[in-house]
Amino acid sequence: MGTQDDLTGGWRPIRRTRAFEDVLAAIETRIAEEGLTAGDRLPGERRLAEQLGVGRSSIREAMRVLSTLGVVSAQTGSGPDAGAVLVSRPEIALADLLRLHLGLAGLSLREVVETRSMIEQWAAAHGAGRAAPGDLSGLRDALAGMEAAGSVEEFVTHDTAFHLAVAGLSGNRLMSATMRALRAAATGFAVEAVERLGGTGGLMADHREIYRAIAEGDGEAARAAVAGHLARTYPQT
Repeated sequence: MGTQDDLTGGWRPIRRTRAFEDVLAAIETRIAEEGLTAGDRLPGERRLAEQLGVGRSSIREAMRVLSTLGVVSAQTGSGPDAGAVLVSRPEIALADLLRLHLGLAGLSLREVVETRSMIEQWAAAHGAGRAAPGDLSGLRDALAGMEAAGSVEEFVTHDTAFHLAVAGLSGNRLMSATMRALRAAATGFAVEAVERLGGTGGLMADHREIYRAIAEGDGEAARAAVAGHLARTYPQT
């Protein structure tokens, strides 16, 4: 069984930033080369980011995907127990997820937005009134991140976190994983949309309305808020 120290030497740096799918690919490669199995531990977040040459936000996003798929059990802290532990057959789940990313890369914006709209409207309506106050912390953190963002790219990173948190309220792991893949496929479109709108004021108002409707348990208002937000962001679809 591998240990954190055993696994740190062979991670190849990733050249692109903000590409959590590259982190997934690196982990899949490591699994194939080292034969990692359930119980093996990955390096901690900071060390893994340094070894792969990516930001820690990319590592966190990749770990959220793997946790959603039931591939890893994340561990917090900075001691010997830090880092995620493999808990299932990761090579199968990762291969399927990476194939999904590859397939989505060739889809049109209209196809991505229509599919995302169906998923997110249902997730928002389903999550409204069912989520405990603590379940909404991801939405609040993402709102704060968007407010403080210093660039379009940073805003889109927190925007993505907000919408993935909405999808997570559905309680459906497959829906959450699909939403992550859709957002990854549309990152460039999201940046272009913010630039085209010329500011984030309207988008922030939309996000606050989605949050308010979910927090107040108004499923229909949450569904309508998501639909209105996507119509504002991608009016051409």
